[in-house]
Amino acid sequence: MKPLALFVLIAGLVAGAPAAAQSWPVTEGDVVLRDFAFSDGRTLPELRMHYRTLGEPRRDEAGRIVNAVMVLHGTGGSGAQFLQPQFADELYGPGQPLDVTRYYVILPDNVGHGQSSKPSDGLRAAFPEYGYGDMVEAQRRLLVEGLGVDRLRLMMGTSMGCMHIFVWAQAHPDFADALMPLACQPTEIAGRNRLWRAMLMDAIRSDPAWMGGNYETQPVQGLRTAADLLILAGAAPMQMQAMLPTREATDAWLAEQLPRRIGGLDANDLWYQVNASHDYDPSDDLEAITAPMTWINSADDFINPPELGLAEQFAPRIAGVRYVLIPASAETRGHGTHTWARFWRDELVALLARSER
Repeated sequence: MKPLALFVLIAGLVAGAPAAAQSWPVTEGDVVLRDFAFSDGRTLPELRMHYRTLGEPRRDEAGRIVNAVMVLHGTGGSGAQFLQPQFADELYGPGQPLDVTRYYVILPDNVGHGQSSKPSDGLRAAFPEYGYGDMVEAQRRLLVEGLGVDRLRLMMGTSMGCMHIFVWAQAHPDFADALMPLACQPTEIAGRNRLWRAMLMDAIRSDPAWMGGNYETQPVQGLRTAADLLILAGAAPMQMQAMLPTREATDAWLAEQLPRRIGGLDANDLWYQVNASHDYDPSDDLEAITAPMTWINSADDFINPPELGLAEQFAPRIAGVRYVLIPASAETRGHGTHTWARFWRDELVALLARSER
């Protein structure tokens, strides 16, 4: 199984697999970034960034691409997740918000994910310990050096991709005309959010089969605990209660799901993916964000619970932000609501309208 974004994947589990997506005209490619320097002091002579695109670039009289949209995935995922019907079939068609006859949509696989360079390619635990700053810089170089894009009409991101937007917006405030972060908070990952991540990483490295990351077989016991934690973190409680109403149904579902999910994981890749948030904390400089932003969270999100009041604390410091909290219901998907576009599609339409130049 090719891993989708772990949090997206788990959030829709109970309802079963979505209907098959229509076939979208996707172009795939790789850009090799030479001598990529990581914040941990190490350099890779070549860093591969895989990407998918839909639509064609449109240029102004000066030759600059003016219709590029980048969508950033979450932890454990890849750009392929944005071809799923709950996202793509709501956004990319004729007359839809990201109509690919109008927009040039770019779906990267981020460092450590998908078909981009990652520990399981061969370096294992010797791979540079990348952080979100490194991931954003690789995205920037992919756009500028590889695709010739020096400005985005829109930047969207879910979960980890949501946090990347806050990093982007401070490091490169003029790069995007509009920002749409979905399912995150613009502050250090701490408290319960840090706790379950630390537990997951500890479970992997405490497994005797770990062998310093040079395991001969996957450390399955550590991955089992990791998968358990990911299920809880991504769960949509109201939907799960409705779809698994008895002890027997719940136990049977878990027994069927765990082997499949563990089989799609690599321990080094997962540890690095979860660890990458170690350098994330944009809270000190939110005033530097100047582009119009619509920031969306969900009321049933275990990872970003609204009762902490963080959005109310931080949103007033961001000029031009509209903050939206999607109410919990039996239809929402917990943390994974970020990929079900029907819940926030109208907000995207409004953001594109108010950021029109």
